[in-house]
Amino acid sequence: MADGPYKYIRDADGKVSRVIRVGTRKSQLARIQTDSVVEKLKELYPDVHFEIVAMSTTGDKILDTALSKIGEKSLFTKELENALEKNEVDLVVHSLKDLPTVLPEGFTIGSVLKRENPHDAVVLHPKHKGKCLQSLANKSVVGTSSLRRAAQLKKRFPHLEFKDIRGNLNTRLKKLDEKDDFSAIILAAAGLRRMGWENRISQILGPDDCMYAVGQGALAVEVRARDQDILEMVSVLNDSDTVLRCIAERAFLKHLEGGCSVPVAVYTEVKNSQLYLTGAVYSLDGSDSLKETMQTSISSDNQAEEQEKVDEKVQRVSITALKVSEAPQDAAVKLGVDLGNLLLSKGAKEILTVARQLNDAQ
Repeated sequence: MADGPYKYIRDADGKVSRVIRVGTRKSQLARIQTDSVVEKLKELYPDVHFEIVAMSTTGDKILDTALSKIGEKSLFTKELENALEKNEVDLVVHSLKDLPTVLPEGFTIGSVLKRENPHDAVVLHPKHKGKCLQSLANKSVVGTSSLRRAAQLKKRFPHLEFKDIRGNLNTRLKKLDEKDDFSAIILAAAGLRRMGWENRISQILGPDDCMYAVGQGALAVEVRARDQDILEMVSVLNDSDTVLRCIAERAFLKHLEGGCSVPVAVYTEVKNSQLYLTGAVYSLDGSDSLKETMQTSISSDNQAEEQEKVDEKVQRVSITALKVSEAPQDAAVKLGVDLGNLLLSKGAKEILTVARQLNDAQ
């Protein structure tokens, strides 16, 4: 590995190991996710010493305001990126859906790991055990902090009411179980599974009920774009199908100029060397929506010859995926942009503009 301003430690036997510091949020879920990535890196690089550095982010501290209202794109990432910039950490593990489609100058996503189930899940109040959203009583209150979830579910289940609920997974489950304010809450299935709380999932929402957020269910490792040795190190964690799906999703969102303050949803699939992308935009109440599907070929005929060049400039929607062929990555970007253009040509901009204005005014 290249020399540089690296930290080394010597163990009792006099063996010197390089230290890689891994930044993470302090929440229990963030720590579980980071530990799982560090475990994989330890297996691959037994001679490297990995140290975890946990910190709180703005999104962890502001718990009384809806995420879509805070108006800050990097709610859960800013403090971690500051540490990366100051060389206090060497890489950071995030939920990919927390990362904006354009990262600050000098940073890149060096790997996207194999995706956990990206769908949303319904967690019912214990007294409603055995029910589903459809069978909840009229005017039952469902908690979600996501405009995307609320917009889709309001349209699909008009008999329910949707209210904002914030906090990490533990906090939201506590609010559900210990009070009578909510009949159910909607959470990402991936987080519940990683926490070992799969038994709380009453219903997984398929794409007909609720399409998911861009990047949902995937973990990303963010690094300094100039650190080619770290890029190489984390690139072995890339899962090619997940990378291509997430590149297409992020390219679609970026082209629509969407963020967490507008309801944009996606659904992707890789089948027989084809990448399918379904994308949709919604008004806040779900009454107005546009949804389309497109596909592209992601087969790489000369995959063996086409080893990606190690070049920090080859970023696609802020992802530098070494070890994933270039042609399919370019096809995934084009698919996202083309689908974005198709929805824009049908009036997506107007729907999103109104959604943004209404959300700001509430």
